[in-house]
Amino acid sequence: MIKMITRLPAALDADLQHSSGLSFFEYQVLAGLSMQPDRRHRMSDLAEFSACSLSRLSHTARRLESKGWLYREPDPTDGRYTLAVLTEAGWDKVVATAPGHVAGVRRLLIDALTQTQYKQLRQISERVNDAIGNEPCTGAHAKPTVC
Repeated sequence: MIKMITRLPAALDADLQHSSGLSFFEYQVLAGLSMQPDRRHRMSDLAEFSACSLSRLSHTARRLESKGWLYREPDPTDGRYTLAVLTEAGWDKVVATAPGHVAGVRRLLIDALTQTQYKQLRQISERVNDAIGNEPCTGAHAKPTVC
């Protein structure tokens, strides 16, 4: 099981790198923004969604900004926060990348399982996520061995 938990993200990352030039993490950040109604999200909330530190997200955001796929701005409702905003070019990158990524997930995970196994995997995933709880996987109270 540990081997699969380690190899699956690496294989998805390699697929994305090869097909789109994005890392799995970069894709997750862009996709997270694309799922927001106005394609913008507080950096702190995006870090929680991506299960990463704010520092890691900031470095990644800088790279994505240099490619024109997102920009950052102060949150107009609370200047203590910074928003990450998906650009039109970033949206286009997500739209172009998503079908290949979905095909990779299907090929590496879903198609490898029977319907019964897939249902069991979903149930197991829910149980594990429940055991982890709603605590963020980053920050002062994180349990690094869990996240």
